[in-house]
Amino acid sequence: MRDSTEGAPPVLPNPPKRLLMGPGPSEVDPAVLQALALPPLGHLDPALLALMAELQARLRQVFRTQNRVTLAVSGTGTAGLEAALQNTVAPGDRVLVGVIGYFGERLCAVAGRLGGQVVRVDGEWGRPLDPARLVDAIRAARPQVVALVHAETSTGVLQPLDGIGAAVREVDGLLVLDTVTSLGGHPVEVDAWGVDACYSGSQKCLGAPAGLAPFTIGERALARLRARPAPPATFYLAADLLAGYWDDHQYHHTISAPLVYALLAALRQIAAEGLEQRWARHQLQHQAFRAGCEALGLTFLPEETSSLWPLNAIQIPSGIDDLRGRTALRDYHGIEIGGGMGPLKGKIWRVGLMGYGARQEFVLDLLGALELLLATHAHPVPAGAGVAAAMAVYTAAATHSVPG
Repeated sequence: MRDSTEGAPPVLPNPPKRLLMGPGPSEVDPAVLQALALPPLGHLDPALLALMAELQARLRQVFRTQNRVTLAVSGTGTAGLEAALQNTVAPGDRVLVGVIGYFGERLCAVAGRLGGQVVRVDGEWGRPLDPARLVDAIRAARPQVVALVHAETSTGVLQPLDGIGAAVREVDGLLVLDTVTSLGGHPVEVDAWGVDACYSGSQKCLGAPAGLAPFTIGERALARLRARPAPPATFYLAADLLAGYWDDHQYHHTISAPLVYALLAALRQIAAEGLEQRWARHQLQHQAFRAGCEALGLTFLPEETSSLWPLNAIQIPSGIDDLRGRTALRDYHGIEIGGGMGPLKGKIWRVGLMGYGARQEFVLDLLGALELLLATHAHPVPAGAGVAAAMAVYTAAATHSVPG
């Protein structure tokens, strides 16, 4: 008898191995990847629900919040964005959005689709908005919702939030914050900053695979949601229904148990490392990488004072084609980095140093590959200059960490 499997494709796919150093997804610790192979459980299995409760508690620690409704939405960071705005923006609300890059533009687009009257505060791509300017705009517009991107992934810019939360409360508004690229890699203080709804993604500094969007919403926002004459036009992303599943174990949707395992494993690793120590690690890797890039003659788009640690935006030197350069890094060195978006397309490379990917060996590998790429495009530099500059940063940090 003929074997019915004869000629069938292999059971497992065979993807190429890449070193993921783009804007996300990022490298995942092998121990976290192992969690994906654990036996799946039903979405209402008591064992899974117990793990989900632990995941909620650990997310509160990372968000620095006491919010009861803190969970992980099934979906990517964009699902978190939609959950945050669906549950805070009612039709006709004025929604003030700070726009300094692609993801600020996306906030405007989603708020507009929800019937919000969008009030834009535009700034230069590659520079943060002056918090004082935002405060003045909030007082002038008196919006029901203010939405800001804390870590603008398209430009590598960190947006300062000095005085923003107080100004939003002064006009009785709600503050929504995008921390997709900062949560776990930069200080994020939801309660201390007066943030009413905050979202992120699992695949960046948290160090898990894509597929879950950490999300937290506070009591001020929930009270306003309950007072609406009509609920938001969403079922899947409704905060009360999501909380009903996570907290009260009422069926809402079928969550992926392996993704829960993986995110929980990543959050346990963060707790073991220490959140402040994790922030410091991201800062060190950024500083070493920036020093190495500058030794290679490369310049960053943002000034150092406003640069993200997990996402580094490098201006592409003249004579190097964006796509060809990135393709060479991928095909000859096995390293993936990202290109620019919107008006920065073809002008910058975006390098992610996130979670497990924020490691000395990865930084040195990329600096060596960049040196070779530059040399083949008539941008020669002294041999090993980038690696040497990065090592000087590592050596200084190690020296300062030695007691006495």
